[in-house]
Amino acid sequence: MVAMQHTSLVTTITRAASAVGALALCVSIAACGSGSPDASSSGSATASANATVPKLEGVKASGTPGEKPKIEFKKGLKIENNSAAVLQEGNGEALKGGDRICAQLTQYSAKSGEEVATTWKDNVPDCSLVYNPDNGVTNIESATLEQIANTTLKGKKLNTTIGIGVNDGSGDDNTYMLIMTPVSQSKDYTKAEGEKVKDVPADLPKVTLDASGKPSIDMNGYKGSDKLVAQTLIKGDGPKIDENTYAAVVNYTGWLLNGKQFDSSWDRGQVFDAVLGNMIKGWQEGLVGQTVGSQVLLVVPPDLGYGDKDNGEIPANSTLVFVVDILAKY
Repeated sequence: MVAMQHTSLVTTITRAASAVGALALCVSIAACGSGSPDASSSGSATASANATVPKLEGVKASGTPGEKPKIEFKKGLKIENNSAAVLQEGNGEALKGGDRICAQLTQYSAKSGEEVATTWKDNVPDCSLVYNPDNGVTNIESATLEQIANTTLKGKKLNTTIGIGVNDGSGDDNTYMLIMTPVSQSKDYTKAEGEKVKDVPADLPKVTLDASGKPSIDMNGYKGSDKLVAQTLIKGDGPKIDENTYAAVVNYTGWLLNGKQFDSSWDRGQVFDAVLGNMIKGWQEGLVGQTVGSQVLLVVPPDLGYGDKDNGEIPANSTLVFVVDILAKY
């Protein structure tokens, strides 16, 4: 394996919050179903559709849907853990299953009533959630934030504002609310799509693709490089991966120089969220500057890979060859 385990929406929220000194969010919280469809856009929290999930009480949202809402509640508000509610109905297009949702997030301390962190300030919404309305909460104790959002937003529109209450029982300092407003949605690529690069150096490994876009490779007598090679094979026209990108959503396959495959997300049938800060340096350096929709050939020398450590199917001091399709970013 070349990276850490799949990340979740809560990880990215925690990252955003930590950047301004916020408390880290818990990693397993649950939420209710959607509220009443005729709820007022400036009314109090609507009732939960899921009777097993507590309703977030005592919180109001007002303002223009799609803009940062004004949140009102009494300082010292008692919050039940895993409570949730729709605070403001959206006025955008209906949320579509399978789309990637970009949402603005704000965290409030229940104890002080103050805003702790927000993505609205720099207009950098969290885009780590792929909306799956069928992935609802079945067990409140083990539900994830993705399930919370999917359940609460089911049947809703863009610009809906939801609130989720967190109280881990460790004291008022760790009791807070997460306010979430999905503001845009888009489909991820399923494979690299763009313009095929014509001037790829002839001495590099040769990549061929099947009908689904899955790559295979001919090492072409290639002996490796003592420097990182990041050769774009297909140039996508999506947004650029930069130093501020948290994760790239990818499909990839990795080989040793002898042509032996050691890993492939294609074979697992599941795309991979490559959290750049957790990746080997060859990925961190090689993906920055690439664009969504692109396919990239990475040749990673040992010092930018696993060095002199034996890593299962990857022997010590191995040069690694990857073909990476960049499907989305957040």
